[in-house]
Amino acid sequence: MEVISSLEKFMSSESSSDHYPTVVFPVSQRPSDPKDYSVGIESTMRPLPEYIKQETEGGLRHYNPAGKLVGKKAIITGGDSGIGRSVAIMYAMEGADVAIVYLPEEEGDAQLVHQLVTSYGRKCLLLPLDISIESNCQKIVDETLKEFGAINILVNNASVCYIQNDVQDITTVQFDKVMKTNIYGTFFLTRATVPHLHRGDSIITTISNVPYLGYAGFVDYAMTKNAQLGMTRSLSNQLAPKGIRVNAVAPGPIWTPIQEMGADQKTLIGVLASQGPPMGRYGQPAELGPAYVFLASSDGSFITGQTIHANGGTVLNG
Repeated sequence: MEVISSLEKFMSSESSSDHYPTVVFPVSQRPSDPKDYSVGIESTMRPLPEYIKQETEGGLRHYNPAGKLVGKKAIITGGDSGIGRSVAIMYAMEGADVAIVYLPEEEGDAQLVHQLVTSYGRKCLLLPLDISIESNCQKIVDETLKEFGAINILVNNASVCYIQNDVQDITTVQFDKVMKTNIYGTFFLTRATVPHLHRGDSIITTISNVPYLGYAGFVDYAMTKNAQLGMTRSLSNQLAPKGIRVNAVAPGPIWTPIQEMGADQKTLIGVLASQGPPMGRYGQPAELGPAYVFLASSDGSFITGQTIHANGGTVLNG
């Protein structure tokens, strides 16, 4: 009752149809067999995440591009859905060609992104490859270079998360999947991409507010996000003399498929009730995309080794 009461208080503010919606929790996508770790499919979510519209005083309006990435070529992992989808579409609106990396099971979501990116006159390379496999990461780079001739931006966005409130419930299968996707995949793809980056290019990694706050149910996930933060800071110093910038974005609770794939419905409700940000709602992917545009563009030319905290008002240091 305490969790439900907290949730009702957190979600008490009704949203009108022209503003970001109050989240209504659907049945989780997480399978009943905990040994089977699912992928997140955005098209099945209710309500659907908002990936292109910005909230203003007068309501929701489409993102307003300004040609900040004209001629750039980007790789975006997890680009089929959630934050990655928003980044891919906003990059295309800003003038960039994008290669999106996703799992084969996410083909339906990826096709929608392809349709939207090409509608803005940009190329969209679809790469249904698992980044936890080292050879796939080299293939991603090779295919992108073959298609676009260059790589200017790498967005390490793909991650998996499965909430377990008892460390003893984290199986070796789960631990391996989380480590190999979030750490190995991020490292393999970054290592393969760096030789092809030049002055003015950038690497952006999606981390999380989780390693800063130490939420109890995210032990293995928090380990990986701390690793990504460490990589961002060290690699930024390594690449700064070459004029290549390395930064991170640390989201708070954002309405994406990783929410549903990570826990059952009861756990999702409990997490939201206990971790709700001061702004009083989930963030939407569309509210994260502009941060990635900023960090990839010349507007962020003197920023490296840093983290943008887009979390709805939770004050964090570091």
